[in-house]
Amino acid sequence: VLEAYAAGLVGKNACGSGWDFDIYIHHGAGAYICGEETALLESLEGKKGQPRLKPPFPANAGLYGCPTTVNNVESIAVAPTILRRGAGWFAGFGRPNNTGTKVFCISGHVERPCNIEEEMSIPLKTLIEEHCGGVRGGWGNLKAIIPGGSSVPMIPKDICDTVLMDFDALRDVKSGLGTAAVIVMDKSTDLIRAIARLAYFYKHESCGQCTPCREGTGWMWRVLERMVKGEAETSEIDTLLDVCSQVEGHTICALGDAAAWPIQGLIRHFRQEIEDRITNYRQGRPHVAGHTLAAE
Repeated sequence: VLEAYAAGLVGKNACGSGWDFDIYIHHGAGAYICGEETALLESLEGKKGQPRLKPPFPANAGLYGCPTTVNNVESIAVAPTILRRGAGWFAGFGRPNNTGTKVFCISGHVERPCNIEEEMSIPLKTLIEEHCGGVRGGWGNLKAIIPGGSSVPMIPKDICDTVLMDFDALRDVKSGLGTAAVIVMDKSTDLIRAIARLAYFYKHESCGQCTPCREGTGWMWRVLERMVKGEAETSEIDTLLDVCSQVEGHTICALGDAAAWPIQGLIRHFRQEIEDRITNYRQGRPHVAGHTLAAE
């Protein structure tokens, strides 16, 4: 920013345009909820970071009641190149309705975790094998992938084999591109424990404004913790799904959805693993020997 001021690109009479353009940097405290645009505006105003009811939308009444646009830094970063090369060039990447490029953050059980900018609609398998050196232990050792950050449902290996990394393709398999943060989990992963850890995160980060999120996230986490050990009842799997549906879509912001979707994905694709865990517990057999979280 200081270099931009020194070069005359911003500030008084920016670029000789006759317009003043200033940039201010505000440090946040890292609250997850402040990723929601209106909670971010509340925080910038010195208030508790809680999402606002909409309307009014920020474009009409945002920061201090003034019209405000809120953009992710990735959107701002790519804008100069689009202006320089043209919209047609950018739209040439990907496929219809899913054009452009995306920064993918790939972590977990891969040989080389990385951040990489790639075109939209790249096959998930190609993305991992070309840029990360493949799954640890080979593609056959893959168990599941969370394709768009912790808030989207996981998908099992058979879907990962062919799915494209774009909005439409991932929606069709009941997941989502989200933030394009790809979390790879091999067969050593205890998926129930991993999702229980995510459930705790969303419980911790809930601002508490909406009852379904405030109460539901804690309830879901506690049930999942018992499922990790196998102490739950099999009937509680459907009860957990029902609670997810009561939280999803019933909150001011999308954090309620984000808390419910990973659990729904776990049950959709790995329900048998939960049931086996419960059965093994009742029969006194060990169930998690050698398992690790993807982050470990």
